[in-house]
Amino acid sequence: MKLGFFTMPIHPLDKDWRQSLREDREAFLLADELGFTEAYVGEHVTDRAENITSSIAFIAWLAAATKQIKLGTGTINMPNTHPAAVAASVAMLDHMLDGRFILGISPGGLLSDAEVFGNLDADRNAMFLEAINQVLDIWAGKPPYDLQGKYWNVSVSKTLIEDIGQGFIARPLQTPHPPIVVTAVAPFSKGVTEAAARGWDPISANFLMPAWVKSHWPKYVEGCNRVNRAADAANWRVAKSVFVAKDAATAKAYAMAPDGPYVYYYHQLFTKLKRSGRLELFKTRRDQPDSEVTLQSICDSLIIHGTPESVADQLLAFQEEVGTFGTLLYAGKDWKDRELGRQSMILTAEKVLPRINSAAAR
Repeated sequence: MKLGFFTMPIHPLDKDWRQSLREDREAFLLADELGFTEAYVGEHVTDRAENITSSIAFIAWLAAATKQIKLGTGTINMPNTHPAAVAASVAMLDHMLDGRFILGISPGGLLSDAEVFGNLDADRNAMFLEAINQVLDIWAGKPPYDLQGKYWNVSVSKTLIEDIGQGFIARPLQTPHPPIVVTAVAPFSKGVTEAAARGWDPISANFLMPAWVKSHWPKYVEGCNRVNRAADAANWRVAKSVFVAKDAATAKAYAMAPDGPYVYYYHQLFTKLKRSGRLELFKTRRDQPDSEVTLQSICDSLIIHGTPESVADQLLAFQEEVGTFGTLLYAGKDWKDRELGRQSMILTAEKVLPRINSAAAR
């Protein structure tokens, strides 16, 4: 198993934005130092808690300061940006990272973002598909492009001056394009199947119950089989909320405290998903009554905490339940206690992961 990092940062509303951004950046630099293989950052425009507004801009801030870690958007919300802007920005970022870039894409899940960009009532899945198709067509094509869609058009036919380079949209360093991943947040996700058929790979979100995480692998295999692609578990990434401390009492106190960053994280998601009618993600079975889904039940089911030995055992049990996956994505949380936040990442890399891989080898 490899170890990665994924943060859709959720910070206290009254926390200084500069501090939260610095701490988020520091977590990525620490991940790089510890040998995490990859790291992703989410983006939202209309949320004071989820306050990284551009994953591309944030990764650009990290490019020169990181050495070996691959960095990914987690995700670019495609309906909210013109495909030409995405193609050009991603291409530049891939060059800045010397090819250490992974393109994470999605239709976007925050409804206030959809409203502010005017697509709340639109078919955002259709917008997502048209947008990524146009991005890939831009990279595979050449000016004047002349891409006509339902939502966007891309052309420089009136202004192209080919001999001086005017009208050219940049291509990424990696060919034909950076690896593409999609975040799966729905049980039995059809999107995972379609992504697999296109050569893309899934990330199972850390706020899904194990039964729904487990449902993603058969859908991935289905998509791979459609195009005679080998379904390799090494390509499956699973995010998980993990907190590791040197003693069990400290771990439980920090991870499960009502005013702690882990419970705060799930309180935010619980409130948003309940309001948007997506409470099923937190259910253990599809016919479970809404009344049985509480913040306490969510935290009890989704937060893994303890000593390195205990966390390794819990993750092994989780993998036994959902199936073998290639990369565990440590889900980043607010550093209410900076030292405990750092220590948890260090212990995961230096103590938990070797124990998991040793058990797997045995």
